[in-house]
Amino acid sequence: MKKVLFMPFLQISSGHHQVADALIDGIKTMDPSVECDKVDILHYGYGKIEGVVSNVYLKWIAHFPQMYSWVYRKVVCEENQEDKRYRHYELLFLSVMQDIIEEKKPDIIICTHALPSYLLSILKQRGFLSIPVVNVYTDYFIHRLWGREGIDVHLVPSIPMKKQLLEKGVNEDQIYVTGIPIHHKFSKADRFEVKQHDSLHLLLTGGNLGVGLIEKFVEKVQNQKIQYSVLCGKNEKLYERLAQMNSSQITPIPFIESREKMDLLYKSCDGIITKPGGVTISESLFKRVPIFVYHTLPGQEEYNLSQLQQLGVANHLHSWDSNEHFEEEIIGFYEDGGAIETYNDYLDQYHSHIDHHEPAELIQQFM
Repeated sequence: MKKVLFMPFLQISSGHHQVADALIDGIKTMDPSVECDKVDILHYGYGKIEGVVSNVYLKWIAHFPQMYSWVYRKVVCEENQEDKRYRHYELLFLSVMQDIIEEKKPDIIICTHALPSYLLSILKQRGFLSIPVVNVYTDYFIHRLWGREGIDVHLVPSIPMKKQLLEKGVNEDQIYVTGIPIHHKFSKADRFEVKQHDSLHLLLTGGNLGVGLIEKFVEKVQNQKIQYSVLCGKNEKLYERLAQMNSSQITPIPFIESREKMDLLYKSCDGIITKPGGVTISESLFKRVPIFVYHTLPGQEEYNLSQLQQLGVANHLHSWDSNEHFEEEIIGFYEDGGAIETYNDYLDQYHSHIDHHEPAELIQQFM
């Protein structure tokens, strides 16, 4: 029996966990005999402290976004000529990582977060680990905490990320452009075309936790040519407040657990207004749904937006909070045949580089 160990970080419902869960379901669908386990190193090693760290992390982003952005950039994103050592992480977690490996005895380890990847890279370089380690990147950029030396395989979302790894000395045969892995129950779309109906149907989301500036955005909408389905995630209070508005333009939707239902919702919509979280963006790209970014959380989402704009696959609604005509700009995109054609061209270019193998299928080959 093969054993696969997935390593996200923290227990909050983030893209690291969503990608791991999607890969687990994909692997188990192809081979139910494979044993898949998911371990958060902080919870494993320090128990209840993980909950405190998660809570502080979320409050830090919410109340001090500029400080978080500055710290994030300084710690993991500023390039140095020499690779940076994170000795405090090594002190706190290297022995914990060794305990996890000793207990779980996996045949392969899949990292969906940079911290486990960094620690496993150290162990590989020191000769303490011989099994394959795979980096599965859940954002559209690579920061320097991610391990490289000793990492056997890299599943990257885009060609620019592959080029970045090549420049850092990673062998080309170790890199696969897969997109950010999404659940296998999402059906792939071939091309975007505007639906033939009286009004546009747009999804509005703030991520699985329903965070962001959704309520402020909703207060601004007024053009009856657009209908909004608001994905509230697990934020029940947001759902209740939007339902109480009783707006003809707004349809609040509670947390959707079924991938089939979410797939149908993507099929029915003309576009998505979102923050640039990796999984939501990857699903939208897979479904070829036009992406409008209205808000970014500090740190990784700021970098995601920059990369997505360079790829030409995201539109930035940067002035919606100060421009009362922002909905007319959205409608203008759909009425401009040239804009739609250009967007489809960028999508075609992006998808032309994606490996034809499913990420879960590739992982099975690496075992």
